[in-house]
This record gives sequence, structure tokens and C-alpha cells, in this order.
Amino acid sequence: MSTPQAALDAAASSPASEAISAQRLKAIFIGSLGNLVEWYDFYCYSAFALYFAGSFFPKQDPTAQLLATAGIFALGFFIRPIGGLLFGYIGDHLGRRTALMTSVLLMCCGSLLIACAPTYATVGTLAPVLLLLARLLQGLSLGGEYGSSATYLSEMASSKHRGFYASFQYVSLIGGQLVALLVLLVLQKLVLTPEELRAWGWRIPFLIGAALALIAVWMRQDLPETSQFEAARKKGAKQGGLRTLLQYPRECLIVIGLTMGGTLAFYVYTTYMQKFLKLSVGLTDNQTTAVSAASLIFAMLLQPLYGALSDRIGRRPLLVGFALLGTLLTVPLLTAIQHAQGPWEAFGLIACAWLIVSGYTSINAVVKAELFPAAIRTTGVGVPYALAVSVFGGTAEYIALWFKQAGNEGGFYWYASAVIFCTLLVNVLMRDTKKQSYIDAEHKA
Repeated sequence: MSTPQAALDAAASSPASEAISAQRLKAIFIGSLGNLVEWYDFYCYSAFALYFAGSFFPKQDPTAQLLATAGIFALGFFIRPIGGLLFGYIGDHLGRRTALMTSVLLMCCGSLLIACAPTYATVGTLAPVLLLLARLLQGLSLGGEYGSSATYLSEMASSKHRGFYASFQYVSLIGGQLVALLVLLVLQKLVLTPEELRAWGWRIPFLIGAALALIAVWMRQDLPETSQFEAARKKGAKQGGLRTLLQYPRECLIVIGLTMGGTLAFYVYTTYMQKFLKLSVGLTDNQTTAVSAASLIFAMLLQPLYGALSDRIGRRPLLVGFALLGTLLTVPLLTAIQHAQGPWEAFGLIACAWLIVSGYTSINAVVKAELFPAAIRTTGVGVPYALAVSVFGGTAEYIALWFKQAGNEGGFYWYASAVIFCTLLVNVLMRDTKKQSYIDAEHKA
């Protein structure tokens, strides 16, 4: 089933056709847009947690309320490996398009459930149970979305510009968070009072997300299937499944290793940063939202630039640069942000962090896709990634708040640095997938 190493070596010196047709561009655009909708739905939870936490966890301590919502946020991540396995099987057996459509439909169900969930005052402990169920549905969906979209975008792009086009997965991923924050900003500034947001206004973004998910399903139904999937199916190769995935232990460990530090850094500067700016830096709600939104816009602009750079110099230099600088500078950066004097200084420091983290976010999807052959690619990308994200990404906010509640906030900075250092060791030892790519080997074959 697997492509021999000789084929990988040959592909490095004989790249596939570089043509990027209008159909390919349209497919990449729609695939990215659907990814944006999924991540918008998922991150509405984090963006609006400050407002709905009291509706589900009625405690007087705001940090304790956020700790409870962060716990459910983490549980939503723990189910993602199951989603990666389920949708990896669908993507490798029935096609990338089918997996993409099914995952976004499931996300719609989770968002709609949150939008309609009764509060603790109405139904008691059933309220947080329903919130947990909704997050588990969303986590299952997102566990499948990452592997499916990473595989689809990487296979649709041409060899010469694969890093550039695949980077739009994180453009849309970050864009989903940005849209969630912009909706929050509009509701804060123009539509509702803080009291109305806490009482019922937090439901609005989840209703919007459910509607957008249905639109994404409709758009994705016309996506063309990738040639790599069609070729693997015609060859009759055994596709997907955990047993097949276990035939690639080294690749799975590489995905876990390079993901653990990258995903932790990503969630530190996205989902947790909003709470950090309010609880530790002392910014107002409006300042927190504005700084978070501005830093996400900056991060979005970096992704295609770094992706294009990887097409010229390779993937490995960017990965090593991220992990090395992340190991050395995470503690100083987070300490400086904590003591920032106002929103502008906080934004400048977060922007510096994104110059580092983008070395991972921009190309991690294409690197993982290039590690596996087509017959197992969706599963290979999705499952080990979801395992690493569940352990290190989904718990980032919870662990950070735990350190804060324990009176040792700086301990979390050192924890993050240690995890990124482990990723540095993996990045230094792994091969450069641009030079030895399974996708290019399949094109040549």
C-alpha cells in the first residue's frame, strides 16, 4: 500500500505539474470557507464564555466560572481523536468531499444546541450537561474537519505552491476566530448592553453559526474529489482505519511531536489570550476584544507569506525556527504581556509572538499531509493531530487558569516552553517533507 522511499526520493527531483486551474482555485476557496465556518462555530464558545459562564455555572468567583467553562472546552477536545478516526475513515473510504460535508453538518447541530440550551436557573444541573453534549458534538466534528480539510487543500494544490495554498487552512481557521470576535465586538458596541449580552445575547452568535454551517454544507456538495483519492480507490488500496494507520508509527509520532508545542502555542495566543488580557493584564472587555481581533488579523496576513516562504526554502527551517524561538522567548513574551501598559503595548507583544508561532501554523497541515500516502492520508493527518491537540491544545486554557488560581501564573509560561522544546527535538530530526513528499510521489506514479 505504501509508496516506496525510492519514489519519494524520485519525486523530490521530478515535481508534478504546477498548473493551478480555476476549478482548483474554486475548490480551495470553498474548502477554506467551510473550514472558517466550522472554526467560527467552535470558537464562539471561547469568545462568549465571559458572558454565558454565569448562566451555566452560577458561582460568585468569575475565575471559577471560567475554569468550569474551560473544563468543558477541554472535554470538547478530548473527543476529537474519535472524530479524527471516524471522519478519517469516511474521507479515505468515501471521499474527502463526503467527510467535509458531514463534519460541518455535525457542527451545525452542536451550535444549534448551545443556542437553545436552557440555563441553570431553569433546569438546574441539566444545563451544563447539555452544554457538554453540544461541545462533544462540536469536538467530534472538528476532529474530522482538520484532517479532511488539510488533506483536501494539500491534494488540490500544485507542488510548487502547495505550502502557499495549504496555508489558507489556518487563514480560515484564524478567520473563524476573528469572525467570532467581530460578532462579539458588534454586539458589545452597537447592539446590546453588557447586561443583555449576559442575559440572552450570547445565544445570537450560535444561531448565526448554525445557519452558516448549513450554507457551508450546500457549498461543499459541489466540490470535486481529489485525483489522489480517486487513484487510490482505483488501485484498490486498503484505505483508512486504525489498523492501517498503525503501519506508519514513525509518521504518527512525528505528527504528535510537531503538533504538541505548536498547538499549545496557538491556543495560548488565541483562546486563552482573551481571558489573559482581561484577568491578568487588566484590560476592559472592549479593549480585550479589540486587541484579540487586531492580533488575529495580523496572524492571518502572516500565514500565506510563511506558506509561500516554505515553498522556496522548505518546511523544516520554518518549523525549527518556530520551536527554537518559542522555547527561548515564550517566558519573556508572556511575562511582558502580563505587565503591558495598555492595549497598544499588549498588541505589539502579541504580534511579536505571532511572528514566531506562524512558523508552525502556516505549514503544519501540509507537512502532515505530505507524510502519508493517499489511502491513509485523512486518517493519518487527523488522528495523531487530534490526540496531540486533546492533550496539549484543549487543556492549555484550563492549565493556565489552574496556575493562576493557584497563585503561580508564571509556572504556566515555563510549562509552555518545555512542551515547545520537545517539539524542537522532533523538528530538528524529521525530514523536510517538501523535498520528500508522498503527494509528489503519487503525482509521478
